[in-house]
Amino acid sequence: MATQNYANHARIDPLYHRVLFGVLSLTIIGAGVNLYESLGDHQRLYSASLILVLVLCLTLTTLYARIYALKAQDRAIRVEESFRHYLLTGKPLDSRITHKQATALRFASDAEFPALAARAAAEGLAPDAIKRAVKDWRADEYRV
Repeated sequence: MATQNYANHARIDPLYHRVLFGVLSLTIIGAGVNLYESLGDHQRLYSASLILVLVLCLTLTTLYARIYALKAQDRAIRVEESFRHYLLTGKPLDSRITHKQATALRFASDAEFPALAARAAAEGLAPDAIKRAVKDWRADEYRV
């Protein structure tokens, strides 16, 4: 596996991001076509409408399952980075640091973390700018 850095840190789960969303996209299209073809046929209209609604609900469930898992990971990362900042400096992480900034700071090495955290709080750096400012990348292989 290649060493993680800014250019390759984004993670894609092929089964989730490509296969599942591909299948869901095709199913939504198929359900939409089925509903359109059923507009003149009152016997098929109810089942075609129901299929489309169920596919949309399944798609929303899939998206929200991902969003909720990422939010839980972000909360854990925020706590980890706050604790790491306290261990390195003896002070709590600046309250101006947002959750997204804290998740970006996780890539900074221990040597550059306190200074980068202070800079991020003072300048309101965007998460992408924080990641680009990291010189000694600390890999996070657990986030998906």
